[in-house]
This record gives sequence, C-alpha cells and structure tokens, in this order.
Amino acid sequence: MAVKEKAGREAPPAPKGGMTLRRRRTLVGLSFITPNFVGFFVLNLIPILFALLLCFNKWDGYNPMEFVGLDNFKYIFTHKVFQQAVVKTVIFTVFSVVITMLLSLGLAVLINQKLKGIGIFRTAIFFPYVASVVAVAAVWQMLFQKDMGLINEILRALGVADPPGWFASTKWALPAVIVVNIWKNMGYYMIIYLAALQDIPTSLVEAGMIDGANAWQRFWRIKWPLLRNATFFVAMMLTINSFKSFDLIYALTEGGPGTATTLLSQYIYNQSFVSWDYGRASAAAMVLFAIVAVITLFQFRLEKKFSD
Repeated sequence: MAVKEKAGREAPPAPKGGMTLRRRRTLVGLSFITPNFVGFFVLNLIPILFALLLCFNKWDGYNPMEFVGLDNFKYIFTHKVFQQAVVKTVIFTVFSVVITMLLSLGLAVLINQKLKGIGIFRTAIFFPYVASVVAVAAVWQMLFQKDMGLINEILRALGVADPPGWFASTKWALPAVIVVNIWKNMGYYMIIYLAALQDIPTSLVEAGMIDGANAWQRFWRIKWPLLRNATFFVAMMLTINSFKSFDLIYALTEGGPGTATTLLSQYIYNQSFVSWDYGRASAAAMVLFAIVAVITLFQFRLEKKFSD
C-alpha cells in the first residue's frame, strides 16, 4: 500500500474533465510568447517578404506593380549616387566604429575610479545618447555655423583664417556628421565597457600590482583580454547601427549638401519618398541587408577564432 501511495504522489492522475499541470504550463507559456510572434509576423516578416517581392517589380505605390526582373538591381549598381552612397557609408562606419570604441573604452577606464562625484560625470557623458535627435542636431548646427559658430570662432582664435563651412561644405559635411555621431553614441558604449571593467576580479589586478606591473601593463595584460566579449558586442552593434544610421544625418543635413552625406539609408529613403520608386528602394535595402549580414558573420567568425 505504501508503494502504491508513493507512486501515486510522483505521478498524480489527470483530473477528469480538466487539464494536466504540464498542459496548463504550456498554455501559459504560449500566452506570453504569442503576442511577440504575432508582432514579429505582422511588423517584420510580412514587410520583409513584401520588400523581397518589390525588388523584382516597379511600383510607385499607386499604379499596379510591373514585373521588371533584375532591372532594379541593374539600375542601382550602375547609379553613381548609389555607388557614392556605398563608399560614404563604409567611410562613415569605419571612422564611427573605430573612434567610438577607442573613446568609449578610454572614458570607461577614466571614470572607473572611486572618486567623489564621479556619478555626475558618468551621467553627463551618457546624456547625449538619450537626448532628442532633433535637439542634438539643432545644437550642433549652431556650433558648426561658418560665421558665428563656436567651433569656427575657436579655430579663428587659433589662427585659422578661413575655417570650413562644415555642414554647408561638400568636403567637410561628412566629417562633421561623423563627429556628431561619435559624440552622441560613445556614452552608451562607455557604460558597456564600464560594466565589463567592474566585472573583472580585483584579485587579478592586485596580483599584477604585486608582480610589479605598471598601469599600462595591468590594462594590456590583464584587463584587455577580459574585455573581449564586451569589445565584440560593441563592435557588432556599432557596425550595424552605423550602416543603418538615418535619423541623425537627416536631422543634420538631409543627405546634403548635394549628396555629400547621402548614405545607403538616405538613398533608400530618397528612392522611396522622393522618387516614389519602391522597387529600387527595396533593391537597395536588400543590398544593405546583405552587406550588414556578411560583416556580422565575419565578426562572429573572427570572434570565434580568437576565443578558441
């Protein structure tokens, strides 16, 4: 009798006319994840599939679609503005990623100190990331003004007789946009590096100090190898966000002057809502997706190689 009662406690029979505990738990779990799947299907999967369809059609949003095969891809690959947009996007991404990573890491090392009021500096550096893009653009447009901007006034005080026009110059607009992009984003990635630094066991650093390692040796030999995962995450997110950067550039220059700051995201926007050619815009979007996918896979392969 005792054996039967023990077995009964381990596997209670399902109540008549009801659901088992396992089934109830499954339904509860599905109720939590179903809205996410529905949202992904409606807001992501369907638009992606529709964009793939548009790649091979000509459509202005009003008239019926017209199948054109690979003509959209042929057009964008031979379009001079698209070629320039690819080059400028690569330049924008390389400088943004490298400089933002270096500044974020440097700031994280500097503020990873137990000093009075250090929280104020951390907040001040992080604030630009959460600030309104429109407000950031308005402030930097005033700072970069040719005649009365603070930056040019400083350059004149340093002896530069004819400072550049920055956002009004086809030569200096892209560097100015890169500067603003770095300034806005470095606070967020500084927090990531700061969290990784604070996760390093203090015993390892203290052991290095006992062995006579100076500050640079402790950083390069002890801390930097332990920051590999954080560095990989920062590099990957910065690369993806730089390739699809749109709002800040649009608020600053709208892709101008001319096409000086027209990146791939701006090119896609112009083809969609200026030229009203959704087919070419979708083709350009697929090219952008392919570039980002290839770079992301390369980063994963590189990270796996160094971690092995």
